[in-house]
Amino acid sequence: MADGSGGTGGARRLNLFVLAVGKAGQSPEAELCGRYMERAERIGRSLGLSAVTVREFAEATGPTKAALEGDKLLQAKKPGPLVVLDENGAPWSSAEFAARLQSWLDAGHPNVCFAIGGADGHGEAIKAAADHTMSLSAMTLPHLLARAILLEQLYRAVTIRLGHPYHRA
Repeated sequence: MADGSGGTGGARRLNLFVLAVGKAGQSPEAELCGRYMERAERIGRSLGLSAVTVREFAEATGPTKAALEGDKLLQAKKPGPLVVLDENGAPWSSAEFAARLQSWLDAGHPNVCFAIGGADGHGEAIKAAADHTMSLSAMTLPHLLARAILLEQLYRAVTIRLGHPYHRA
């Protein structure tokens, strides 16, 4: 609920999709991502979160690499808001991110997709299709680390909305 008391009255369900260029494999980052995905799903159920899903896409090659990767991400996009992660995006705080998550729930969106590009960033088509462009940091991050940070922030947003003690700001 908007007041952070939890509960959905059975009406709203939201699926979160992380569309990411690059394969995590058996890396330490993949393990960290898995932990935060599981935590967000488990605790997020009482808020109205149905699932957190990561879809990976192979890196493209050639001079139009970012455009090709962006096309794959756009093809995988589900109905609902698209948030493109980009170093030049808006620097949302954890509290602002939690409020956005709640607003997507309240609006009845079935899905929200987050797009993480490859080494060359995002192509113009996916940037143009974005409903929001968000920055995780003014610094450039490796895409697997960006994925882990995003998933941690999704978990943190859920805990903020539910008044869970994980977030201590």
